[in-house]
Amino acid sequence: MWSTAARCSAVRTAPRRGLATLTSSELEKDFAAMLPEAALQRDPSTVEGHRMDWLKQFEGPVLDNDRTPKFVLRPGSTEEVSEILKYCHKHEVPVVPQGGNTGLVGGSVPKRGDEVVLNLARMNKVLDFDDVGGVISCQAGCILADLESYASARGYLMPLDLGASGSCQIGGNLATNAGGIRLVRYGSLRSNVLGLEAVLADGTVLDMMNTLRKDNTGYDLKQLLVGSEGTLGVITGAAIITPPKPVARQVALLALDSFDEVLSTLQKARSCLGEVLSAAEFWDSPSLNMLLDTMPEVVSSRPIEGDHPFYLLIEAAGSDAEHDMAKLERFLDGFEHGVLAMDESQVASLWSIRENLPVALQHRGGRTYKYDVSIPSSLFDELTNLIRKRVASVSEDAFVMQYGHIGDGNVHVNGWSPAFDQDVLDALEDELYAFLTKHRGSISAEHGIGVLKAKKMHISNTESSLALMRSIKNLLDPKNILNPGKVLPEQA
Repeated sequence: MWSTAARCSAVRTAPRRGLATLTSSELEKDFAAMLPEAALQRDPSTVEGHRMDWLKQFEGPVLDNDRTPKFVLRPGSTEEVSEILKYCHKHEVPVVPQGGNTGLVGGSVPKRGDEVVLNLARMNKVLDFDDVGGVISCQAGCILADLESYASARGYLMPLDLGASGSCQIGGNLATNAGGIRLVRYGSLRSNVLGLEAVLADGTVLDMMNTLRKDNTGYDLKQLLVGSEGTLGVITGAAIITPPKPVARQVALLALDSFDEVLSTLQKARSCLGEVLSAAEFWDSPSLNMLLDTMPEVVSSRPIEGDHPFYLLIEAAGSDAEHDMAKLERFLDGFEHGVLAMDESQVASLWSIRENLPVALQHRGGRTYKYDVSIPSSLFDELTNLIRKRVASVSEDAFVMQYGHIGDGNVHVNGWSPAFDQDVLDALEDELYAFLTKHRGSISAEHGIGVLKAKKMHISNTESSLALMRSIKNLLDPKNILNPGKVLPEQA
């Protein structure tokens, strides 16, 4: 059965009935004859790393009788991806497409144990850049931070910014429709994709790499693949809009006494800052206190004197520093507790608080329970307080904190306990999913579904929607070889 490191260790299981029973040795021999040596990674420790997520919570089981592949495929071209999938389709070999493996829901690691991991790290070339239109065309294995540096050197920036930008790959970002801190200004990654290249389960290459901003010629197939988490096809390339890089950036952090004040301040920011508002992030007192306690080497002191219930970080970015600063100062007028960054060093210091909140939880040890949901921003604190009260009723040692993208309705509710505690997990999830059901929220704002949330898909989707999704999956991947067991709940 599928296992997580937090609940139980990996267990031995049999391959799903109907799939091929080729051994690892047989598969390796065939792929070695088909692909260049660089496309096969055989180092045991490296292979093991590809079979486990970075949080070490999801790990593919090891099967008996040499059924678990002892290698990772690392193609260097779309043609090699196509050859791999043709073979896997013919022999019914399950495949797990993988980018930087930075996900949080178990979507990029094996679930059953007999899957071949297909990692795209070697496909890391920028193919073209349109200096006039600001469109970057690249392979799927490009690291997000490298694309950011490439665009920045040309006066542009990537519309996506994540804490994992130094290791996540753009193909994985697209496959999960990753969000991030820039969505409030530039929209979702999905909305910035002009072209896409992908390989279907049978090896068919879909070349949709045009860079036209207007194209009404039929169904928008690329949008079907964005967010599909490798279950419908393997994304191998993309053409993405990169907006002009702002020449000025100002950041302010405010300490606020109530969540109602957070909401009213956000409204004021939108009104005063208008088009230069580029980010609006918030966190609560338990979040900051946890960070100060856990990572004093990163954040050694409170940015604003005193312990306040909530903090709101506002960033303005535009083309005229004096104009933008005047707007920001008008916005800040009347606030009693706040700080305005005066240079890039102070900007980085304020941002480091928000960026290190999820990191600090991992450094703390114990067990972290991470949830990424979308609901109207006005309901964030109500949800968190319900969860906090319920968790407190079952554990004196556990705590709950909230932070996230207040500007676009995406809250990260994180729980923590000294060790894995089933009562804490049940209490947290019972309140969370009941609330999302009541308010028609989304169980995943930006982290994807993977295996972790597949059984909860009914909360955010009607049965008719799920049935249509299954029909699309069956059409594009009739043998169910692409990332089996992910996204859609498995039917008995």
